[in-house]
Amino acid sequence: MRDLLAGHVRQGPLPGAVAMVARGDRIEVAEVGSADAAGVTPLTRDSIFRLASISKPVVAAAVMMLVDDGRIRLDDPVGAWLPELASPMVVRTPAGPLDDVVPAVRPITVLDLLTFRSGHGFPSDFSLPAVAPLFGDLKQGPPQPQHVPEPDAWMAALSRIPMLHQPGEAWLYNIGSDILGVLIARVAGQGLPEFLAERLFTPLGMVDTGFAVPDGKRDRVPYYYRTDPSGGLEEVDAPDGQWSTVPPFPSGAGGLVSTVDDWYAFARMLLADGRAGDRALLTPASVRRMTTDHLTRPQREASTLFLEGQGWGFGGSVDVRAVDPWNVPGRYGWVGGTGTAAHLTPSTGQVTILLTQVEAAGPVPSTLLRDFWRYAA
Repeated sequence: MRDLLAGHVRQGPLPGAVAMVARGDRIEVAEVGSADAAGVTPLTRDSIFRLASISKPVVAAAVMMLVDDGRIRLDDPVGAWLPELASPMVVRTPAGPLDDVVPAVRPITVLDLLTFRSGHGFPSDFSLPAVAPLFGDLKQGPPQPQHVPEPDAWMAALSRIPMLHQPGEAWLYNIGSDILGVLIARVAGQGLPEFLAERLFTPLGMVDTGFAVPDGKRDRVPYYYRTDPSGGLEEVDAPDGQWSTVPPFPSGAGGLVSTVDDWYAFARMLLADGRAGDRALLTPASVRRMTTDHLTRPQREASTLFLEGQGWGFGGSVDVRAVDPWNVPGRYGWVGGTGTAAHLTPSTGQVTILLTQVEAAGPVPSTLLRDFWRYAA
């Protein structure tokens, strides 16, 4: 695996990567390259990466904790906690103008948010009129934590944007996890960072996971880059940048930072049916719901830009067919726009994690990621 990663680093412009493939007691970890484009600081196993969308499974697990607690149910309308979504409006047709709307035919439920079928989110066609406000008003897209308004203001902005589809009708990407982060905070009566720390990170020993990196750990944070038109690297964020303080809006869709071993601790809990040692953090039934595909075949097939025909559980995709050697039916997890990926396969007990610091060029997995999955297979 080290040779595989090193080959991609040599080709450039990737400065480095940290990866893990684990199954049972067999764990392979490789750290290659540097935390910066200049090659000054080497990446290490405890480097702290911006997780982006592999935050989503963590937030989904937190919702299921509230379900297990009996504080919410999957079929509950969310308007009781999110009054901004109590009477949503829907564009008459997805390609229609923002002012041609009809009322939602039924309430949005917790299950709709978990399965990304609430009616909010990104379709495969970004040119639709109702998509533009998601970028402009809600600051969706590449993570920019310090520039997103606080949750009440964000929810107020969301309430003014019509949904693209009726609840339950279509799978739409990303926004469901951000709404779930607000839902968790309101149901629990505490901030999302505090809830996650208390209920997940501390019990699992995820000591380097959160929405910000404290001053004493910032020497372990890589620079974050995107590729420029010439194929070189453009700096997006420094170790003391946007993730150095807790943001106004802790994003459930992509705001966490973590290490390869911390995300592995989370994956081990799911593989153990929700247990961490002698403590049950989730019920086995909740883990099964998280890692089971909930989409209809037409919903999967309509989501070609993001899912590539795969299914969706709670907070992550579920491989439903072996379309490539690296697709294992039942594999659960997701990829992040900052260059991350994390998956687990309940049937085999395998966990694969790849962390880099270069922004993905789009939703299609990179050559590095596909090579990594092929190696793990």
